[in-house]
Amino acid sequence: MKRIISTDEAPAAVGAYSQAATDDSLLFTAGQIPLTTDDELLDDEPIERQTEQALDNLVAVLEEGGADVGDILKVTIFLDDIGDFDAMNETYAGYFDDEPPARSAVEVAALPKGVGVEVEAIASLE
Repeated sequence: MKRIISTDEAPAAVGAYSQAATDDSLLFTAGQIPLTTDDELLDDEPIERQTEQALDNLVAVLEEGGADVGDILKVTIFLDDIGDFDAMNETYAGYFDDEPPARSAVEVAALPKGVGVEVEAIASLE
């Protein structure tokens, strides 16, 4: 049975979607962008800061669903400029131990609200 995850510790959904959904086995997050809970958009910040905020939002959603970064099986990162990969990756690596999840990182033409990065994840709750 599907259960919706929602927390005030991450920005509210800005469309017809949920912050995350789970079947109590796997948890799927929506893409998290560098938007604070105070609705401050960090689109003009360096990619490192944008990545940090997007990952902080992701962590908050995971925690509300009963998971943490150690439970993540797969991460997808969307960048508006693949040239930002190394800088994003340096920040990203600080969130994971020596057994990071599988990951894809792709360049896209544009991201919501003109940000430089969006991050989504699939985590195990078992």
